[in-house]
Amino acid sequence: MDVFEAVAEPHRRVLLDLLAEGERPAGELVASLPGLTQPAVSRHLRILREAGLVEVRPDGQRRIYALRVDKLFEIDAWISRYRRYWPRHLDALQAHLSRTESPDER
Repeated sequence: MDVFEAVAEPHRRVLLDLLAEGERPAGELVASLPGLTQPAVSRHLRILREAGLVEVRPDGQRRIYALRVDKLFEIDAWISRYRRYWPRHLDALQAHLSRTESPDER
């Protein structure tokens, strides 16, 4: 699975967000996603690992996961081609919001 497929799933993005704060043991990641079972979280972590987005190391009985930022550069490189469009859209949004503001909000 490539990095784009891996980050397309919302639970995997949550796991990446958690790991962006620092490495964490698998059990803590499972506890952070209460709507998912341990096997489901393990499956998501395996997909992220296979895509090269996370790495895992043993620590006694625990497995510690960490973010691999180098693979995120692949996503950033693709997105960067579209960044030139953002200012125009943000300017249009600001203009729209300015036109629709009520007098009390000004």
